[in-house]
Amino acid sequence: MSAVVNLKNSENSNDNLVIAGVSYRSRLLVGTGKYKDFAESKAAIEASGAEIVTVAIRRSNIGQNPDEPNLLDIITPDKYTILPNTAGCYTAEDAVRTCRLARELLDGHDLVKLEVLGDEKTLFPDITATLEAADILVKEGFKVMVYTNDDPIIAKRLEEMGCVAVMPLAAPIGSGLGICNPYNIRLILENASVPIIVDAGVGTASDAAIAMELGCEGVLMNTAIAAAKDPVLMASAMKKGVEAGREACLAGRMPRKLYASASSPLDGTFF
Repeated sequence: MSAVVNLKNSENSNDNLVIAGVSYRSRLLVGTGKYKDFAESKAAIEASGAEIVTVAIRRSNIGQNPDEPNLLDIITPDKYTILPNTAGCYTAEDAVRTCRLARELLDGHDLVKLEVLGDEKTLFPDITATLEAADILVKEGFKVMVYTNDDPIIAKRLEEMGCVAVMPLAAPIGSGLGICNPYNIRLILENASVPIIVDAGVGTASDAAIAMELGCEGVLMNTAIAAAKDPVLMASAMKKGVEAGREACLAGRMPRKLYASASSPLDGTFF
């Protein structure tokens, strides 16, 4: 399988990830849930090198509960781009309300990650509700990064609606199964003019590398790091996996062949 390379940002000599006009050095986006405590969360995020950090507004305190520890004390907005997400929302109405709350809590911050779930067992997205919520949020001026399935038609529709990044799942959230359908991801990439970021299903560094080798512009993960035996070490591994996959994508892999090809051809030898 040859790599599908989307080089929108290659004009930037630093090959940065650009989302909604903002440039980022890191192509790894990470979450904040499932860690044993804030100290471990902070150490893992730092080891990952991530600059965009997602926060589940319905599950994390970023100021709405003044008597509880505030997550923003460890991921300060002056160091990270905070990406509020609508994890746990099962209706378009709940997702839109959550994004509005995030904008209020974060002083007008308009970059959000939209996810509207349709099933508690699989956590697959409810696409009808996702399209409805995305339409409302875009019209209200939000910059929407949207979690979706790996359907190329839906991915293109979300882009055309004005979403600033489309985030197809690699596998069910928290499953660690890796890239289950690379062919659909490739089809999404071929038609995209906004960043395509794999979201959900990554289990280890090789999964992240594969996503990047396909041509994705980034990878978002949480459980793969937080549920590792050593989350901080895994965060470091994920950083390297994303970087290696991006370099391999840009380098262009050799073609696959059915038969062997000598590394040192005999043409021109004297014996």
